[in-house]
Amino acid sequence: MSGEGFHDDPSTWPKGPLVPLEAAHADDRGAIQPLVERLMRSAQLISSKKGVVRANHYHKTDWHYCYMVSGSMEYYERPADSKDKPSKILVKAGQLVFTPPLVEHAMKFLEDTVWLTLSRNPRDQDAYEADVVRVRLI
Repeated sequence: MSGEGFHDDPSTWPKGPLVPLEAAHADDRGAIQPLVERLMRSAQLISSKKGVVRANHYHKTDWHYCYMVSGSMEYYERPADSKDKPSKILVKAGQLVFTPPLVEHAMKFLEDTVWLTLSRNPRDQDAYEADVVRVRLI
C-alpha cells in the first residue's frame, strides 16, 4: 500500500493512551470484540517474558495500538525530548493502548504476556529503523 490517499487525521486519534473499547457483539456463536477501525499497514502478534522491557523509543511518523491478549504490563510515556518524569499506567489483558508519533514510550512486562500491535507504518526493518529514535525512558 503506497502513501497516496492514506488519510491519517490526528484529530481522530484517541485522546489518551488507554483506549475505551466498544462493547463486544455476542450471540450464541460467541463474541466479536471491535479493536481498531482505521487504515494500517502492520499487524503483529508478540510474546514478551516477565521482566522484559521493550520500546524505549519514539516514532517520527508511526502510531500504534497495542491490545493485551494475555498478561499485563506497565506502560510509560511522555512527549519526545521531554525531561519530565514519564506517566505510567497498568495495562491488563483485554485492554488497548494507543501511542501517537513523537511520544516516547516503554513497556515493562509484569508477567509472560501476549499482545497484538497494529501500526500505521509497515514493519519493513529498514523503514522501521529509519522512523525510530531510541531513548532511555525506563
